Amino acid sequence: MADIKIAGVMRAGAFSPNHIGSDTAIFNAVAEHLRKRGCEVNVYNEEQLIDGRVTENIIINMCRERASVETLQKMEDAGCLVINSGYGIENCIRERMSRILMANNIPYPESIIVNTNEVIRDTLRNNGFEQAWIKRGDFHSMHNEDVTFVRHPEEAQELLQEYFLRGIKRAVINRHLEGDLVKFCGILGDPFFYWMYIFKDSDSEQVMDAVNGSPDELPFDADELKRICSEAASILDVKIYGGECIISDTGKISIIDFNDWPSFASCRNEAALHIARFIMSEIKTFNSNKTK
Repeated sequence: MADIKIAGVMRAGAFSPNHIGSDTAIFNAVAEHLRKRGCEVNVYNEEQLIDGRVTENIIINMCRERASVETLQKMEDAGCLVINSGYGIENCIRERMSRILMANNIPYPESIIVNTNEVIRDTLRNNGFEQAWIKRGDFHSMHNEDVTFVRHPEEAQELLQEYFLRGIKRAVINRHLEGDLVKFCGILGDPFFYWMYIFKDSDSEQVMDAVNGSPDELPFDADELKRICSEAASILDVKIYGGECIISDTGKISIIDFNDWPSFASCRNEAALHIARFIMSEIKTFNSNKTK
């Protein structure tokens, strides 16, 4: 397999808030597993991808830069194997993700999508939104403030104005859901799937422990969670995925976030092995299709 050359494109630090070390660790672990299988893995940063220095036709990546995603899409259209797909990465931008999940009946909080220069206090009141989450809608999150809990419509209006002043044009407002926050990660079509409750010492971007308190470890159907996540991953075209959901006191599962290639920090060793195996399987299919 020495003739298999893979480009590995790391995620820019700006898109790894509080996760730079973890994102680097999982990516390096996967690359090392691929090298042990005889592959040549050349590692690049997003700037090198944008500059056209990546010439391999097999690309694994954790990209988030707009220009990087556009480059990946062009390479995919030209016949390259790209994991995750640039189109899937684009689908994980908050507004786009919300619309896709809701349109396909994936359990997701009731949401309002707005321009950040809108007056939304009355809209929130009329729709029964008191506590809510305001999330940057126009791009991937870059700061903790890009996902913020608000306690009433007046606070929501103030935060929306702050987004506008920061140059953020669109926002998604999710109704706040009571329950346990669960983090998950998996690989589409692979048996590997991992979930965990979020506790106070976790690194969740939602900081839900400060809102809902520590989890009550409410019972739910873990197989159903995996099924929902697999369906979402397929619809979004994201094969290596992660995210978060809320478990209600009735066991209802609601996806509140879905990401391309997370850090797998709590299950890195096992996940890296499964990701590498999955990539090898995708390469085999890719090369087989080329010879037909």
